[in-house]
Amino acid sequence: MNKTFLTVICLMFVACAVHAQASLDEIDRRAWHDAVSPLDVEAVDMSDIPVRKMKHRASDRCMSLNGSWMLTGADSINSDISVPCNVPGSIHTALKGAGVIPDPCLGRNDTIAERCSYRRWYVTRTFDYDGTMSNPLLSFKGVANKCRIFINGMLAAEHEGMFGEPDIEAERYLKRGENVIKVELLPIPEIYNGGWPATANEAWKHTVVANCVYGWHYSKIPSMGIWSDVQILDRPDLRIETPFFITRSVEGDMRMQITFPNVTTGEIRLLIKPYNFDGKAQTFAKTINEAKGNVAFDFKIKEPSLWWPNGVGSPNLYDAEIQLLIDGKVRSVCERRFGIRTVEMKPFPEGKREDLYNWTFCINGHDMFVKGTGWCMMDALLDFSREKYERFLSVARQQNIQLIRAWGGGMPETDTFYELCDEKGIMVMQEWPTAWNSHETQPFEMLRETVVSNTVRLRNHPSLVMWGGGNESEKPYGRAIDMMGHLSVELDGSRPFHRAEAWGGSRHNYNCWWDEMHLNHNLNMTARFWGEFGVPSLPSVESVMKYLNDEEYVWPPKKESVFTHHTPIFGTNGEISRLGQYAGYFTSLETLDDVVFGSQMAQVVGVRHTLERSRTMWPNTTGALYYKLNDNYPGLSWSSIDYYGVIKPLHYFAKRAFEPTTTVLLFDRTNMAGQEVSIPYYLLDDNNTITDRNVKARLSVWNHKMKCVLDTLITIKPKGRVEKISDIVLKDNQTLSEMLYMKTDLLKDDGTLIARNWYFCNYETRRGVMQESCAADVCFEQDGNTITIKNQSDWPAVGVTIDVPGMSSSLLLSDNYLWIDPGETVIVDANTSRPAIVKWWNSKNK
Repeated sequence: MNKTFLTVICLMFVACAVHAQASLDEIDRRAWHDAVSPLDVEAVDMSDIPVRKMKHRASDRCMSLNGSWMLTGADSINSDISVPCNVPGSIHTALKGAGVIPDPCLGRNDTIAERCSYRRWYVTRTFDYDGTMSNPLLSFKGVANKCRIFINGMLAAEHEGMFGEPDIEAERYLKRGENVIKVELLPIPEIYNGGWPATANEAWKHTVVANCVYGWHYSKIPSMGIWSDVQILDRPDLRIETPFFITRSVEGDMRMQITFPNVTTGEIRLLIKPYNFDGKAQTFAKTINEAKGNVAFDFKIKEPSLWWPNGVGSPNLYDAEIQLLIDGKVRSVCERRFGIRTVEMKPFPEGKREDLYNWTFCINGHDMFVKGTGWCMMDALLDFSREKYERFLSVARQQNIQLIRAWGGGMPETDTFYELCDEKGIMVMQEWPTAWNSHETQPFEMLRETVVSNTVRLRNHPSLVMWGGGNESEKPYGRAIDMMGHLSVELDGSRPFHRAEAWGGSRHNYNCWWDEMHLNHNLNMTARFWGEFGVPSLPSVESVMKYLNDEEYVWPPKKESVFTHHTPIFGTNGEISRLGQYAGYFTSLETLDDVVFGSQMAQVVGVRHTLERSRTMWPNTTGALYYKLNDNYPGLSWSSIDYYGVIKPLHYFAKRAFEPTTTVLLFDRTNMAGQEVSIPYYLLDDNNTITDRNVKARLSVWNHKMKCVLDTLITIKPKGRVEKISDIVLKDNQTLSEMLYMKTDLLKDDGTLIARNWYFCNYETRRGVMQESCAADVCFEQDGNTITIKNQSDWPAVGVTIDVPGMSSSLLLSDNYLWIDPGETVIVDANTSRPAIVKWWNSKNK
């Protein structure tokens, strides 16, 4: 046997071994082999019909019972309380609005609100019903948490689980004319098992709720109330239900699955029309004969407009109207919104591995490094208004966020959240409400109901790209997790499911903060996919002053102070010491302004460098989600927008770190003073917009005296998404400075600015030095919503910050925390014309 033959045999063996290697996704799928996806069933083809043959009809009747209800006490402690209660909403908001309890977000008032969760309440609504519905269904989309429902004095249902949907066949309870619905909210149990922290109520581990409001983090006001919609639905015997639209290909090949509750013969007609873009409507039809259960229909959209993530393309959406005709008459109508988009998960460059999920997101055939953040349940008091969602998700879109992780400490998010994510092109990784192996103790049927009802509710949203078992369970297997995986296939099948996060190649890291490591740790840490990491910071001074509720700021704050109470775990685990460490890298902590500024700068440093390093590691690192975008309660936290909606500095630095096309510097330390260093310099171009084009990278370095110690211009013709420009070497005499500032501009060949990024270091040489560099002379003027800022100095103005007093919670600027070159003029757009103020770090007036 010759060498050539042996070589061929060996190569064939290796090839077969590689081919046989399975990913963790495939191994999981084998565990649910008996689950049949809607994509796997046989479908019937729908034929095009002329648009004029199909006229718009209203959807099946739905009577909303949202609005004003009455909240009354149901025990001796609060039996004399009777106040208006808005539905959707919480009992705490109603009690606050009526002046029964003080604002739970101020001072230590949350402890008063918490006690209300351990009492029994009634929520009552009187309404008129005309008696004309067929088989009416009373549907509650969300009640927290355990309740009994009475209709006209008769017990109609009992239910537990915040995210199940108690549905009641209501015909035998309702009457023509006036009706009364009374919902009895049973007390939240108090269970203390010495967990982490010992003061947390661990009742959440034995039910299904948003668990982050039970005292292990953020807030301790267990959710209570009718928090989502209440409706009475008309349900004729012959009807269609739960339509599901699935993209089979980006060429417009689609599948629609609809459910026929009863044997039905007739015709299905389908109208498809653009929602947020210009295009032509299409109509389809198919005759059905004795159809029952789930039936799949295939159709093709001509000249499809795809749904794309933020920063890649337009998030195009379609509206669908499905009609059931019997004997030529329309008997039932459903409407849904959907997008044409595919999700494929590809392996890392080395190929599939049994211990790794495929972590490369491929959307519509486009491989992506996904830029993202975590998402917390939006409000401990259950305010899920569209205005609040619009605020936070608009900021996320501006931050170049492409993927939000709706994590297992929170909730299967609301319809409003998903509608806005659809419209803004923000993808969502939706986890079920489990954490730290709680799936082992949470009631199985309650979890199953949560998964079934919410999968069916959410599966049409193109923004939803992944299901997840929950947060930080190190044992994500067993009956409950298998149920979730099985149903992700059986009820959906168009997007992946992961057992837990972090798992299968994703990583979480909090050595900075919980382990008190230096910020240098975050500058150097790496992962194949970042599911969570971050550094907490205080909200704005305005927000802190609000929740301090007239308490005077002192450092160090006392253990029993309001300031301490509004920190993670309520100051019971060394939070003040950690705050002093991280904010103390930058400031003296003497004033509230100092400690806010210091903590916010620590957050900037601890997050932006990890994001940038991760992007340079593509395709071996495929995404980075920092923790997190928002809060459900005001205080020291990991968010980039505080509870009141005020944007922190991290937002603007993360925005620059996430720009689709930009340049970045990779630091391995925060203090370079007097050291010779070599700094890797990279160009990033996610969408290959400048591939094979000459561009220029200009880097300038300035010391504390605002003397330029390096100014270099490098021409590069990038060949891919990640290009190393150079290693920037700085000698020890160039870094010998109390502060060191670096600015990099990416320019077109003609000098037009594409993107700017800038950095600061050496601030640990002396506390407070960061705002003491040689002062710049800056002037500005405002014309309506436009603010024009000019640097009149011969050196840069750094940290140029715009604020609009009284508007912080709604203010959105096109940019902020700016670097302005000598003699440069910068224009910033604001979403308000109210008078702005401008400050900068190297200013004479501090």
